[in-house]
Amino acid sequence: MRKTALIFALLSFCAVQAQILAPVKWKTSVKKISETEYELVATAAISGDWHLYSQSVPENGPSATSFTFKGNPNYLKKGNTREDQGHTIDDKVFKMKIKYFEKKADFRQTIKVKNKKKGFKINAVVEFMVCNDSQCLPPSEEDLVFEIK
Repeated sequence: MRKTALIFALLSFCAVQAQILAPVKWKTSVKKISETEYELVATAAISGDWHLYSQSVPENGPSATSFTFKGNPNYLKKGNTREDQGHTIDDKVFKMKIKYFEKKADFRQTIKVKNKKKGFKINAVVEFMVCNDSQCLPPSEEDLVFEIK
């Protein structure tokens, strides 16, 4: 019985640690704007008291969130990736004004379909960094897939 309790306690601890080390979960969606334009939406669900940094941060600050869209002959990017309003604060960790997001953030990229082909995917990578009031995790990358239907 003691072994079972010990194993359960260790597994619970590992599960909690895994959640702490991955405080951002990403999901993607696609919104049709017109016959040839779509909006790609990457949504970050941010847990606990962690925060995700903006695409624009001051020099010598944290790593900015960035998106890299892989080339594909089926589409063209229109403009830059837009982000939610977020919060600008005097960051205690970096000792500067920084824009960040808490709980949730949407990032939107408009694309134009080059032909009438439907049913293709757009692959992207998001690089991001998260911190709370006492620590930061190293920058992480996550693959994103947007399905154009």
